Amino acid sequence: MSNKKAIVLYLHVHQPYRIRHYTIFDAGVNHDYFDAAYDDPTSNERIVKKVAEKSYLPTNARLLQMLKEHPEFKLSLSITGTVIDQLAQWAPEALASFQELVKTGRVEIVAETYYHSLAFFYSRSEFEAQVAAHADRVKEVFDYTPTAFRNTELCYNNDVAYWADKAGYKAVLAEGWDPILDWRSPNYVYRPTYTENIRLLMKNYRLSDDIAFRFGDRSSPVWPLTAEKFSGWLADNQEATNFDLFMDYETFGEHQWGDTGIFDFLSHLPKEWLKNKHHTFMTVTEAAESFEAKDQVDVPNTITWADTERDLSAWLGNSMQTGSIQALYNLQDSVLDTNDMGLISDWRKLTTSDHFYYMCTKWFNDGDIHAYFSPYDTPYEAYMDFMNAYHDLKFRLAEKGVSV
Repeated sequence: MSNKKAIVLYLHVHQPYRIRHYTIFDAGVNHDYFDAAYDDPTSNERIVKKVAEKSYLPTNARLLQMLKEHPEFKLSLSITGTVIDQLAQWAPEALASFQELVKTGRVEIVAETYYHSLAFFYSRSEFEAQVAAHADRVKEVFDYTPTAFRNTELCYNNDVAYWADKAGYKAVLAEGWDPILDWRSPNYVYRPTYTENIRLLMKNYRLSDDIAFRFGDRSSPVWPLTAEKFSGWLADNQEATNFDLFMDYETFGEHQWGDTGIFDFLSHLPKEWLKNKHHTFMTVTEAAESFEAKDQVDVPNTITWADTERDLSAWLGNSMQTGSIQALYNLQDSVLDTNDMGLISDWRKLTTSDHFYYMCTKWFNDGDIHAYFSPYDTPYEAYMDFMNAYHDLKFRLAEKGVSV
């Protein structure tokens, strides 16, 4: 077991196939749900190119330099099938920069669903198919086989851990939510209840959010946040073994713009943290294997890393969301039975959780965050575009003689 104190940096890369402004007059006529005009707010090509330029390329350049300069620096990332496909199509230089990181041998890729879906809660067979498809794509593009698992949006409960344990993963990720941890700290490795071998790493959301959400906020008590100050906070915690810093990749350059100093913070973090010989960086799997489980954690109800409730209400909090996602999964067997790969691909792109996130009608800070990420003017517009695409799926099935 390691006697070092480790930062476990995990970054999540994802872009959905956003539904264009698809009207009821398109349904039954035009089966293209995702390719908007380049200047449209829902244009996937424009958004992916913008995020690649602002976030992925400069972040990966910094990370590659950090890996070269600091042999102890490591990180983990997850990258959905939908963003891999879009980068391959529209920003191949960005995809190549991710491949360069993985080639160093010190960047772990974490497994997940190909389509960033909530399939675990609606269809276990579809969930497993999407995880398998993601593993195949990661092997094809990165020549890498994941050993750790995260469910979409860190959706986690005992069943997720039990499934991941039986699937042979060494680690699973979750939110370090206070009501779950109770008196315990997220700064340790844990064992999920009802599992035999797998280990649980839980996000330290306070430290992670200092970077992901508060970094550029001049009204925040942590501003200005420097790598020296941040490393000092971690070093002062004498009891911890691992600091799990989990956040979106787009934190760097997109959510926190370059002029906030976020890239300099990232570049300087290894130098400051590694000044102490007892400090290091670890991947998710390495931490799971290096530290003894501090305790077991029981999570009977689903937690996530989204919104103040940390539950599924970000995607399933109103009747538009629950009705549309249930309607979509009701088509699953009929769609898969057609063996029409175009139809199946479109159906699976519609399972992406973002579509339901855009339908959220919450207020205050959570509502502001949902609106920030949404390309639609209102949640109702997101709902209508989705349901029109759903009705077109039914039309395509009817053309094949399938009644649903």
